Amino acid sequence: MIEIEKGSGNVYADLGSEEADAMHVKASLASKIAEIIKHRHLTQQQAADILGMTQPKLSGMLRGQFRGVSEAKMLDCLNRLGRDVQIVVRKARRSQESGRISVVFS
Repeated sequence: MIEIEKGSGNVYADLGSEEADAMHVKASLASKIAEIIKHRHLTQQQAADILGMTQPKLSGMLRGQFRGVSEAKMLDCLNRLGRDVQIVVRKARRSQESGRISVVFS
């Protein structure tokens, strides 16, 4: 019999990564960037020019290799693709020892 364990919703946390929250945020941002690029029918080179990065760097980011790309750079990419970015800081729930980071797209 195969045991099945329900995931937490963050594959990086499930794999025990120390940077799980940051990696999950970057994955969400990269996914949205890729979605916008696809929706606008841009080539990777056209998108790289708009985003101010090289095509190989963009390609790596879109394939999940975003350790060398900061969250700030990814937010800048969203701005350059015509998206407003709003950061909201609020008090954590009483049941939590510390706060959490999440990305919400509207």
